[in-house]
Order: sequence, then structure tokens, then C-alpha cells
Amino acid sequence: MRIPTPLTATVIAAAALLAVPGTAAAAPAPSPLRPVASLAAERLATADLVAAAKWGTTSPIDDPAREQQVLDSVAAQAEQLGADPDEARRVFRDQIEANKIVQRGLFARWTAHPEQAPTTKPDLNVVRQTINRINTDLVRTLAGTTAERTTPACAPELAVAVVEVHHEKHPDLLHTGALVRSLVSVCRD
Repeated sequence: MRIPTPLTATVIAAAALLAVPGTAAAAPAPSPLRPVASLAAERLATADLVAAAKWGTTSPIDDPAREQQVLDSVAAQAEQLGADPDEARRVFRDQIEANKIVQRGLFARWTAHPEQAPTTKPDLNVVRQTINRINTDLVRTLAGTTAERTTPACAPELAVAVVEVHHEKHPDLLHTGALVRSLVSVCRD
């Protein structure tokens, strides 16, 4: 059994609190980290397209060359913005790992239920253009939220942001777990 991370435990507690009738009206203002969580969810949604493009091909889920390109690109972008390139690499490693969680989950689902497998293949180059745009937006957002991400309130604020995004987008369990995984390195210790 996996022990929940502090972020996971906080997300679960926040979700439970917001699910209690009557607490929605008393909910706090939107989290300042909502843009981070929202962009992570948007990036994670591309995992479905990547999985569909790779399904039934010899393209592996793990693509170390592409992953390194992404990490190098976001580090360079962070440096240009005066942000920490190593921090960008850490956050985007989590983004990549979360994306692979979704891809593996979808592959398992499609293997068990072939009737649910995609019947068309998206153009992976087009999907990667979308991912690159989201990456750029996420690097900018991370750079712009450095102050919020360095306070003790970061984990609870991020948990609220995840709950807000979850409420807005209604992801399934696979995508919800992957979203939490994608944000593990957002708060600085």
C-alpha cells in the first residue's frame, strides 16, 4: 500500500470538505496556484491523444529522447525568464511521468476492452505542438508563481487548486491521480 504524500492527503481532505453540503458558499477565493493546476490538467489531457497515436504501433510509451528534448526546452525557457532551470526540469519530469501514467492506464483499458480502443490515430506531431504550447505557458506560470510556491501555504493552496480544477473538468480516477502526480514538485520545500 502506498503512503499518501502530503499533497495527496491535502487534496483528499480538501475534496471531502468541498463535498460537504453548504460549504461551497463558504469556499475561499480561487487559489493563486489554480493556473498551475489548470495547465497541468490541460497538458495531461494530451496524454489521451498521445496514447491514441501510439496505440497499435511500435512506438513505446517511454520516449527518453523526446523527454530529454522537453526537459532541455523548459529549462532553457525558465532560464530566459530568470527562473530556476533545475526546478523546471523537476516539475516537468513529474508532468512527463503523469502523462505516462495516463498512457499506461489507457493501454491497459484498451487491452481489456478492445471495443473502447481508438479507431483513429491523431498526428503525434500536431499533438506535440499543443504540448509545447502548454509547456511554454506552464513555464511562464511557474516563473510567475515563485513567491506562492515558496511559502508554507503552497501545499494547501495547490490542493485547493486541484479540487477547483477537478470540479471544473470532472476527470476520471486515472486522470485525477495523474494530475496529483504531475504536481508533486510544484511546491518548494
